[in-house]
Amino acid sequence: MKFIFNWKWELLSPLAGGLMTLSFAPFNVWLLSLFSLVFAFYSWQGVSPGRALWRGFLYGVGLYGSGVHWVYVSIHDYGGAHYIGAGLLTAFFCLFWTIFPALTAYLTAKLENRQGVWGKVVLLPAIWILIDYVRGYLLLNGFPWLQVAYTQLDTPLAGYIPLLGSYGTGFILLLSAILLAETIRQRALWLRASLILLLLWSGGFALSLIDWTESRGKAIKVTLIQGNVAQDKKWLPEFRIKTLISYQRLTEAHWDSDVVIWPETAIPAFLHQVEDFYIEPLEAKARRHDTDLIVSLPAKGKSAKENYNMVLTLGKQRGEYKKNHLLPFGEYLPLQPLSGFVLELLGVNLGNFVPGGNDQPLMVAGGYPFATSICYEDAFSSVFLPALPEAAYLINVTNDAWFGDSLEPHQHMQIARMRALETGRYLLRATNTGITAFVDDKGKIIKQAPQFEQATLTDNIVPMSGMTPYARIGDKAIIFIFLVLSVTSLLVGKTK
Repeated sequence: MKFIFNWKWELLSPLAGGLMTLSFAPFNVWLLSLFSLVFAFYSWQGVSPGRALWRGFLYGVGLYGSGVHWVYVSIHDYGGAHYIGAGLLTAFFCLFWTIFPALTAYLTAKLENRQGVWGKVVLLPAIWILIDYVRGYLLLNGFPWLQVAYTQLDTPLAGYIPLLGSYGTGFILLLSAILLAETIRQRALWLRASLILLLLWSGGFALSLIDWTESRGKAIKVTLIQGNVAQDKKWLPEFRIKTLISYQRLTEAHWDSDVVIWPETAIPAFLHQVEDFYIEPLEAKARRHDTDLIVSLPAKGKSAKENYNMVLTLGKQRGEYKKNHLLPFGEYLPLQPLSGFVLELLGVNLGNFVPGGNDQPLMVAGGYPFATSICYEDAFSSVFLPALPEAAYLINVTNDAWFGDSLEPHQHMQIARMRALETGRYLLRATNTGITAFVDDKGKIIKQAPQFEQATLTDNIVPMSGMTPYARIGDKAIIFIFLVLSVTSLLVGKTK
């Protein structure tokens, strides 16, 4: 019993991390994010940096072990790895990301004694966000999954998203958590902490009433196609023609739409293999019906090693977008030659793509330019910002069939909603097996198709103009502010 009592925080840390996962989609119990973060900040203070590091690691085990274990499905079920190898890779993947909460916990314990209460209230959330930014953008091409702000899309704090983006909104949530944690430690703070929390949360609600963008023109009619093609059959040569016929049949009933959108790699062949007998006739038919058809397929580049994951617009004018922010260990292999050797040893077969580049012109459909992202790209808010204010709406094409009936498609849909709210633009999301949906400029799902069913989804969307404050300043300016706050707080604390 004495052992259990002495190690209660360590034993509870994975549970607290798991509670954070329950605050994300599809569970959406957002209040658990506050409980989880309060526990984290409370348990990381008043102990040695080494012990805090251990608790942060265990918290990360609970968070990432429960939150991103779905990579096993893609590695084993569709990547072809043996279940032991897939299990080892999944464990390594989850454990790798625990570095970041562990480092956050270590710095929390290391720096807390150099700060007064109000210095800690600013410094500790800022440290969390800065470390999360490294995870999200700078390491291995970035993995910005499970950012705390995604839990707040349906709370008053969502009002901060068009102003501060996901990192700034995450800071507000973390600030709320540290205030609550400090109030538990020092009851005398409750009145001031309560007033600050009231201001923060009521301020978010007030901001949510502001329309940062406005209508740009008449609504356009859009149809999203969800083909529901099984991932293990999709690329089989004998199944290809059936897939092509299926997508064309689903489209035939919707030539009255201004825009029709197919999901990521809906066409399971390289462009040069289907250009003559499929793409050109399809393009001619779209032109006759005055419809812009948006399709997706891989394409060869000038050399044998140049493969692109691409979106094409067919209709009034042809355009193309080549995926630029690639998925590490999915579309390319970082840390070569080590990663290639390990994956070959485990029998994992992955794609080999190259990025399309930053200076790609916007495509036009339905009479308006739009910003494009392919699958994992929409996890990065920066992917859409260069297209604004020219882009009137956002498109994301995805194939989450790689992850089966797991948490991933729901988490991915939640991420897509964040991009719509950050930019004040409608987002049109076409996926192979789900979740296909229309998202409005406030980040709300206005229409959604059921998962794992062949479906079409039609609605009218409003092209938007204008810029949210966040779209003007972007993540780098916000991160710079947190960096200045951290340095200033450390310097002030050092002089005390």
